[in-house]
Amino acid sequence: MHHLDRVDLELLRALCAAPDSTYVGLAHTLGLSRNTVQARMTRLEESRVFLEFDRRVCPAVLGYPLTAFIEVHIVQKRAAEIIGELSRIPEIVQAHGMSGAADLLVRVACADAEDLFRIDRTILACEGVERTETSLAMGELIPYRIVPLLERGVQPRTA
Repeated sequence: MHHLDRVDLELLRALCAAPDSTYVGLAHTLGLSRNTVQARMTRLEESRVFLEFDRRVCPAVLGYPLTAFIEVHIVQKRAAEIIGELSRIPEIVQAHGMSGAADLLVRVACADAEDLFRIDRTILACEGVERTETSLAMGELIPYRIVPLLERGVQPRTA
């Protein structure tokens, strides 16, 4: 992992503030040369600092106004196969492997309660899924964010 210095953090903060900035725009904003910005961006990209980029589309505009989180309990030996099956369910927009009581936390977009019920049944039909627990999201209170961490800077690792 690339060590981030003060200039890297300033560059990342500027990108968070204006994600569609050009290298020239970033250079102007930060008072750096375009070549410096380009070299640093290349190094950051090669170091895998950036998550994959896409334009986030609101599922509601596609007819999926409800978001639910489904905790999935699975047979661990079948995890790879189950994840493969889950990845083929289009309403699953995100999934995480978890420690704790549930094995997976799956985020789904659904049209209504009946659609959520259908999606849950589809998940339960996957061989190796033992049970699910579903919670309906009432609203996003804190969206994905990284700026507060950038403002703190790089924290030293503890042994």
